[in-house]
Amino acid sequence: MKAMVFAAGLGTRLKPITDTLPKALVPVGGEPLLAHVIRKLTGSGFDEIIVNVHHFAPLIRAYLETHDFGVPVRISDETDLLRETGGAVRHARPLLEGKEPFLIHNVDILSDLDLNWFCSAARPDALANILVSKRETARYFLFDDSMRLVGWTNVKTGEVRSPYPDLDLQACRKFAFAGIHLHSQDIFQAFDEYGFGERFSIVDFYLRACADHPVYGIVPEELTLIDVGKLDTLAEAERLYSSM
Repeated sequence: MKAMVFAAGLGTRLKPITDTLPKALVPVGGEPLLAHVIRKLTGSGFDEIIVNVHHFAPLIRAYLETHDFGVPVRISDETDLLRETGGAVRHARPLLEGKEPFLIHNVDILSDLDLNWFCSAARPDALANILVSKRETARYFLFDDSMRLVGWTNVKTGEVRSPYPDLDLQACRKFAFAGIHLHSQDIFQAFDEYGFGERFSIVDFYLRACADHPVYGIVPEELTLIDVGKLDTLAEAERLYSSM
């Protein structure tokens, strides 16, 4: 099965480190984030990895060219345009197409998630299955009782986004997005169906498509996850790895 690592972001929350280094190569426990994620994927049986690049792309290319992870690692080049998360998947279509679903993993997510469990828990009829957790945040995906996606909310601002105009917010289940998702091959046709172009957020796509196509959330019973996207969580990740 193929997996794609989102590694093209600017890493603005990790400044000043990312003024000279792409987020993907920021070290944790003596190894770059990218290496941790790729090793987790290959250790779970993923046999082809796609990495998108934009910010300091030559540094990521050079790193991948000099490190052998035991499986093909291919580059989806976005140096001409940072396409955001949805556009990145669409742009990588020639590398991702095949007969099986494919996994998406943010480069700044470190976790103890059993990826094989996640894939086995995925609904085979879903356009996408997304990992969510019970952690406290300002922004939540909203699900019905069957864990089908019905909307999104920011609890601090009160904003609600949903294709259902009469959505009962109080009846929804709220979970935080965890940066890992499994996509059906049908997602490429759905991008075209809704007219999504070169640059768009995968969250925007989910919220547009979820009324017509099933998108489900998957919640692990227990999950240790660190979003290493800012300086304080980078320090937390270092403490975690130093204690292992």
